[in-house]
Amino acid sequence: MSAADKFLYVDRNMVNNPLAQADWATKKLVWVPSERLGFEAGCVKEERGDECVVELADSGKKISVNKDDIQKMNPPKFSKVEDMAELTCLNEASVLHNLKERYYSGLIYTYSGLFCVVINPYKNLPIYSEEIVDMYKGKKRHEMPPHIYAITDTSYRSMMQDREDQSILCTGESGAGKTENTKKVIQYLAHVASSHKTKKDQNSSILSHGELEKQLLQANPILEAFGNGKTVKNDNSSRFGKFIRINFDVNGYIVGANIETYLLEKSRAIRQAKDERTFHIFYYLLTGAGDKLRNELLLENYNNYRFLSNGNVTIPGQQDKDLFTETLEAFRIMSIPEDEQIGLLKVVASVLQLGNMSFKKERHTDQASMPDDTAAQKVCHLMGMNVTDFTRAILSPRIKVGRDFVQKAQTQEQAEFAVEALAKATYERMFRWLVMRINKALDKTKRQGASFIGILDIAGFEIFELNSFEQLCINYTNEKLQQLFNHTMFILEQEEYQREGIEWSFIDFGLDLQPCIELIEKPASPPGILALLDEECWFPKATDKSFVEKVLQEQGTHPKFFKPKKLKDEADFCIIHYAGKVDYKADEWLMKNMDPLNDNVASLLNQSTDKFVSELWKDVDRIVGLDKVSMSDMPGAFKTRKGMFRTVGQLYKEQLSKLMATLRNTNPNFVRCIIPNHEKKAGKLDPHLVLDQLRCNGVLEGIRICRQGFPNRIVFQEFRQRYEILTPNAIPKGFMDGKQACVLMIKSLELDPNLFRIGQSKVFFRAGVLAHLEEERDMKITDIIISFQAWCRGYVARKAFAKRQQQLTAMKVIQRNCAAYLKLRNWQWWRLFTKVKPLLQVSRQEEEMQAKDDELVKVKEKHLYAEQQLQEMEEKQHQLSAEKMALQEQLQAETELCAEAEEMRARLAAKKQELEEILHDLEARVEEEEERASQLQAEKKKMQQNIGDLEQQLDEEEAARQKLQLEKVTLEAKMKKIEDDVMVLDDQNNKLMKEKKLMEERISEFTTNLTEEEEKSKSLQKLKTKHEAMITDLEDRLRREEKQRQELEKNRRKLDGDFNEIHDQIAELQAQIAELRAQLAKKEEELQAALARIEEEAAQKNLAQKKIREMEAQLSELQEDLELEKQARTKAEKHRRDLGEELEALKTELEDTLDSTAAQQELRTKRETEVAHLKRTLDDEAKVHEQQLVEVRQKHAQAFDELNEQLEQAKRNKVSMEKAKQALESERNELAIEIQTLMQGKGDSEHRRKKAEAQVQELQLKHSESERQRLEQAEKLAKVQAELEHVTTVLSDLEGKSIKATKDCSAVESQLQDVQELLQEETRQKLSNSTRLRQLEDEQNVLREQLEEEEEAKRNVEKQLQTVQAQLLEMKKKVEQDAGCLETAEEGKKRLQRDLEGLNQRMEEKCSAFEKLDKTKTRLQQELDDLLVDQDHLRQIVSNLEKKQKKFDQMLAEEKNISARYADERDKAEAEAREKETRALALTRELDSLMDIKDEVDRNNKLLRAEMEDLVSSKDDVGKSVHELEKAKRAMEQQLEEMKTQLEELEDELQGTEDAKLRLEVNMQAMKAQYERDLSGRDEMGEEKKRALVKQVREMEMELEDERKQRSAAVAGRKKLELDLKELEAGIDMANKNRDEALKQLKKIQAQMKDLIRELEDTRISREEILAQSKETEKKLKGMEAEMIQMQEELAAAERVKRQAQQERDELQDEINNQATKNAQVVEERRRLEARIAQLEEELEEEQCNTELTNDRLKKAVLQTDQMNVELTAERSTCQRVEGARCQLERQNKELKLKLQELEGTVKSKYKANMAALESKIAALEEQLDMETRERQGATKIVRRTEKKLKEIILQVDDERRNTEQYKDQVDKLNSRMKQLKRQLEEAEEEAQRANAHRRKLQRELEDSIESADVMNREITTLKNKLRRGDFPFTVRRTVTRQGIESDEDSESKSEIPEPERKPE
Repeated sequence: MSAADKFLYVDRNMVNNPLAQADWATKKLVWVPSERLGFEAGCVKEERGDECVVELADSGKKISVNKDDIQKMNPPKFSKVEDMAELTCLNEASVLHNLKERYYSGLIYTYSGLFCVVINPYKNLPIYSEEIVDMYKGKKRHEMPPHIYAITDTSYRSMMQDREDQSILCTGESGAGKTENTKKVIQYLAHVASSHKTKKDQNSSILSHGELEKQLLQANPILEAFGNGKTVKNDNSSRFGKFIRINFDVNGYIVGANIETYLLEKSRAIRQAKDERTFHIFYYLLTGAGDKLRNELLLENYNNYRFLSNGNVTIPGQQDKDLFTETLEAFRIMSIPEDEQIGLLKVVASVLQLGNMSFKKERHTDQASMPDDTAAQKVCHLMGMNVTDFTRAILSPRIKVGRDFVQKAQTQEQAEFAVEALAKATYERMFRWLVMRINKALDKTKRQGASFIGILDIAGFEIFELNSFEQLCINYTNEKLQQLFNHTMFILEQEEYQREGIEWSFIDFGLDLQPCIELIEKPASPPGILALLDEECWFPKATDKSFVEKVLQEQGTHPKFFKPKKLKDEADFCIIHYAGKVDYKADEWLMKNMDPLNDNVASLLNQSTDKFVSELWKDVDRIVGLDKVSMSDMPGAFKTRKGMFRTVGQLYKEQLSKLMATLRNTNPNFVRCIIPNHEKKAGKLDPHLVLDQLRCNGVLEGIRICRQGFPNRIVFQEFRQRYEILTPNAIPKGFMDGKQACVLMIKSLELDPNLFRIGQSKVFFRAGVLAHLEEERDMKITDIIISFQAWCRGYVARKAFAKRQQQLTAMKVIQRNCAAYLKLRNWQWWRLFTKVKPLLQVSRQEEEMQAKDDELVKVKEKHLYAEQQLQEMEEKQHQLSAEKMALQEQLQAETELCAEAEEMRARLAAKKQELEEILHDLEARVEEEEERASQLQAEKKKMQQNIGDLEQQLDEEEAARQKLQLEKVTLEAKMKKIEDDVMVLDDQNNKLMKEKKLMEERISEFTTNLTEEEEKSKSLQKLKTKHEAMITDLEDRLRREEKQRQELEKNRRKLDGDFNEIHDQIAELQAQIAELRAQLAKKEEELQAALARIEEEAAQKNLAQKKIREMEAQLSELQEDLELEKQARTKAEKHRRDLGEELEALKTELEDTLDSTAAQQELRTKRETEVAHLKRTLDDEAKVHEQQLVEVRQKHAQAFDELNEQLEQAKRNKVSMEKAKQALESERNELAIEIQTLMQGKGDSEHRRKKAEAQVQELQLKHSESERQRLEQAEKLAKVQAELEHVTTVLSDLEGKSIKATKDCSAVESQLQDVQELLQEETRQKLSNSTRLRQLEDEQNVLREQLEEEEEAKRNVEKQLQTVQAQLLEMKKKVEQDAGCLETAEEGKKRLQRDLEGLNQRMEEKCSAFEKLDKTKTRLQQELDDLLVDQDHLRQIVSNLEKKQKKFDQMLAEEKNISARYADERDKAEAEAREKETRALALTRELDSLMDIKDEVDRNNKLLRAEMEDLVSSKDDVGKSVHELEKAKRAMEQQLEEMKTQLEELEDELQGTEDAKLRLEVNMQAMKAQYERDLSGRDEMGEEKKRALVKQVREMEMELEDERKQRSAAVAGRKKLELDLKELEAGIDMANKNRDEALKQLKKIQAQMKDLIRELEDTRISREEILAQSKETEKKLKGMEAEMIQMQEELAAAERVKRQAQQERDELQDEINNQATKNAQVVEERRRLEARIAQLEEELEEEQCNTELTNDRLKKAVLQTDQMNVELTAERSTCQRVEGARCQLERQNKELKLKLQELEGTVKSKYKANMAALESKIAALEEQLDMETRERQGATKIVRRTEKKLKEIILQVDDERRNTEQYKDQVDKLNSRMKQLKRQLEEAEEEAQRANAHRRKLQRELEDSIESADVMNREITTLKNKLRRGDFPFTVRRTVTRQGIESDEDSESKSEIPEPERKPE
């Protein structure tokens, strides 16, 4: 095995080990769960109910395990299996074991059904070389070991064979190897499908900077540089998902590629975790840039950039400098110019500089300022902006408030957030631009891609401890991908079962994941998580908590959703995915979903002087502004429109839906990448980590699906061969089919029918059945082997026994012989016998005989050997002779083949010459056609210029019309109408006068031509009668049109009345809007007042903070006093030594001091009463404060209720407005339909009028031609003119009426515009409708002109036919004149006349047939046009319905967002209230504890005072120290009183917060009830509207089915026409054959003519007559040649027209291809038309070939006639020699004349047939020309329709942009408001934290003081007890007074020192 084979192939010798098989069978090995190894192998020893005792295989330890936890082990046959779906025991343990064994053996690729599981080896393997690529090329999947190349090759081959698009889905965790595997896929495809290996398409394959494959491979380093970064798990982690789409042509060569990206982690550009890097390009640039580039980009050191959180983090084994040069080289290969490269690098440097911008708070305000603007200057320099504008936009941006713009000051946090958002947005836009630029470079080739292979590299399922919005998106994507896998697996299983004919209830496993997907993506009833998130983004006061509560409310009962049992701080909700339960934390989800930006800075970037930056920010109108996020409560927020902005969730959902649509249309291949360990070590595998990834990647899910069906499949032959041993007598002897044998075997095995299915070629088993059969087989084999061993041992034992018996008998014989020998040994006769016996000859004869026998044997062997050699030589001779004969035959055949090849070569050379001549002709024609095409293009450009001028005029006219409509509202409208009518009448009169002048001029011209046109007068009379009938028909039509106009006027009056009613309703709505605005203004004033109150409270909080700081200063002073006290205590310890000596004296004095202690007790009681009085006063003040707070709350609640009522009224008004708007929209649509009908009627009338005018002109022309009847028909002409004038007056009246109608319509439109000022969308749609109508009218006029041009062309063709007929008549006359010369000439003339008459008849028949075909063709074309028009109408209806549905969905989304935001606000307030409650409770508890401690301290102090006074009275020295202690105690008491006051203030603040909390709870409950009502009402409305829409959609579907039926009928008609055409072609072929035969006969006749001419020229007279005849025939031939030349010219002209049509068709095809993605139905129609055109082109080419052949044959005939003339001149000389034999030949002459007549008759009949065939071909060609022109007209119609649709779409896009602008303004305001509230909350939290810290400090100090007081109390009590006792010991122990303090300070107590006893003196 080679080095690569070790990592690809399994060593089957190790797998097929019989010892392992026996071990498995005997021990019954199973898998037992293990914490360390995941699963361990064990042997079941005992079974105790539900538990089993298992002995572990490795350690031999016995453990008890539950039966449900035990998993079966596969037989050793399945060890290291390449496809885990083949495992008979499909469980987690078996899958893990198989992957582990393969990974330890170096096999990183393993199949698992449809999956290919890849485990990262963390080292380079030699399995990706070109040799391996060649090895896998063209091989099937089961033929080669698992590899990513096998997956890629199967997808490539299936794409080439099935012509089906493919996809390869690579998923896995970060660091699992997704990107590397995608690289390998691209590498394989670039090697296999590269187009540079062949020279078929050099123009497309050779690019400017290298080949397409090289660019495809070089796109990856660029994307890695800008999109990859170092993480903890992976040094080159892709921080985005991508879908690479590689396009292939029909031959399988790469023609282009496209890359789509998903979910770029743009936050990595501004901050990174520890030991992580941002995107690679930042480090590449900082290390690899030269000095010039560093100066240009203003680059600095790593540590100077704040956005590089960890500084310069290097990657081992990677040089950033080299990679920078590689990326620049990749840029060059991708043909990205240097200016764009520098623009990219400037953006990267500017992102780094944005992080260095620092902001500070001003002293007296929260406004942010920028003390150092060097970073801002650098940013502006790099991005091409003004510094002052940029700083102003950051620090004080302009915000729209109502209709005005206001500058708002930003805080420090807002400014920093804006800068970070700007940095993230710029990097993301740059990345998107880079991907677009790469796609542009990869799509340079002109070849069209027939199919593609898509490679998806996206993150796998992620389950962290706490998951955020990004994880939800990734997990949602993986749910969809797993559903796709389940669905494809279901389809493959279903196909397999259907192929094998198995009955099985099919289960679509893709539906298992549908509940979870609907939980995330469902738009309504109930809405999913993404929909709820989008709703919350609409509400100004929405928070993450309100979003979570809304999700819990809407989806709380969903089976895949539940609230976690953990604390709120850890997770907000849980979702049960297919991979397990995932906890999600909804922090900052709203901000992540909205992704706001500072729109002031964005507009500056859009206007940047740097082209690259301005191009990046060209779509500024689509961003969400920061002010719109926070400033939602401004007046301008009322005018919100639908589609304001697109959230991140919506965009990602759309991207994912597009991706899934493309993936569903492809054949998917799944690759799952797995990390073996987190240490990045090779050869190490963590079982639990791998199991989690298998679960997340869906591998275990796939195994679960396999277990549902029949995963184990065995071919009949293999099943019979392996398991026939279990059923020895089931199959009878003889031949039997494999299926029948398997049926008999399974019957004898007595398997459950549910465990197996028998197909057509395989047996299918459930999971685990094969393992059971393997066990039984092993048991059977063991039994057989045991019996075989027993039989063998018996046979060996029997054989050994027989051998022993033989040995016994031999031993007896030997003993007997030995005994006899011993007896005979000394006998003399025996000795003599032994010596004589050798001398006898008898003994020698035997030896000689043996020698001769040996010689005979040898001789026989030699003889046989010689005979064999002879036979072999004879056989060789025969073979050689046969070979010789065969070689001779081959030589003869080859000589014959050479001769044939030479003949073929000669023929081919001749053909080559002919083809070269044809080529030259064709090249000449092509040049002519190119010249004509250039002329046509010039004409086309002129026409386009004219069209542009006309469009400008139309725009100007529209502007003028709008102005007129605005002026019509005034009183002067009637006068302007009358003036317009007068002007129109004047114009019409002028036109009529001009037309009369033209008519008079034409009459004068035609009078001169009357003499020439006398013969045509009769035909003109007939035509005149026909035209009179036409005029009567026109008059009838005009009357009908007048009736229609009257009906239209009635409808218009009705519309006027309806419009007046609508106008009144709009006025009422405007009044309601004004009231609502006033209410909003009031609410805004109240909100401002509330904000002022909040500011006052903030000021009070600041004062409290100042007081707290003062208290801290006092505490520091107290600490200093404590230190002084400690010093005093040390002094007191010294004095205590003296106290021991004077204790006896103190005893006597203590009795005297008892009276003084009573006085001290009285003082203490007085102080306690004072403290109680102070407490009462504090309680009273607290009660008063609470009453005031209650009143304030009540006022606030009332105001809030009023606001809610006003909001409800506003919502009701909004609903009524929406209903009115819908009614207006429906009426507007009806009006538009009526206007269209009016315009159509007008167009029809104009068309008819033009036709009537044209007919009148023709009548007048024809009337002027006839001079003889001029006087008689003058009166008739006058009548006709009068009638025409009457018609024109009627037409003018009709036009006037139409103008009035249009004016009325315009008046209605002007009134509608007043409505549209309030509803801007309707105005735009109406304008677009009017422009579309005008475009339709213009297109109708153009089509009419084209029809007229085509009619003129037809007339020209008819004129040409008439000229041909006239020429034929002239030829007849000439023939008649020449007939008088000779009788033979007369006979020839008669025959020619007959032929000409036959030709004329055929021509008339062909013309009639041509007319019939033309009529059928026109009828079919009209039907097709009608069908297309109906289809377009239906599409418009469907699109309108879809628009209405989208609008309704947007309205619902808006309302839901509003309600969700209010709910979020409520949740935030509740959370704040709860937090304040908890804080208040904690503070109260702390107050209580402090009060208790204070009371204890007071008591101790009193006791100490009493004792100290006693001591003072007893001893003066001691009294001094006691007085000092009393002073310190008094100071401490003062401090305690100050602390009490501070605590009381804190209690007041806590009570205030509790009141605010209660107030907010009441308000939130009211808000919640209100929004629940609103939501229920809106849901009902939405359901009703959806039902109506569903009904409409069903009706549309019925209409579409009718259209499809009509289309099928039209297709059947087309097929019939194609059959007719084929029959005509067959007739043409027959005519060609007849013509060939006639030409052959002509040659024969010509030979006979030569003989006849020799005989006829006996005499000079006859010779002269023959010469005259020959001259006449030559003239006739020349005339025929001229006719043929004319016909050829007409054919050439037809070909030119055809080529022009082909050119136009090609242009139209290009345009249709561009529009193909937008309209799939149009693409289908185009394909059908192209197929039809291709057929017609083929037919045309065939007919052209036929015409060319006929032309060649005619040329040959002309050459033959020339030869005849030459031969005639030669024969004249011979005639002189033959004069002597004239008499004899006269008789023969007569006979030959008779023969000549007969032959001429035959020749003429054949010639007539040839002429008829040519005429039929000409007619067919003309028909084809007409067909092509009509098809071209249809194509032009389709193109115009598509242009109209484009214009409509452009208008809709403009509307949506404007809507998005308004919505962005609102979102910016909402964002700004949200930020303000968040900052206020943060400030409050900071203040609370400070108060808590201060409180903790106070508590610690109190505890210290209490402990010190306790120590003092203990000492005093001990002293008192000792003093009160009489028996005070003389031994005094010294204790350290600082014991309590030092215990506080973690110091050890000092040892006690006893003092010696002293006797009293």
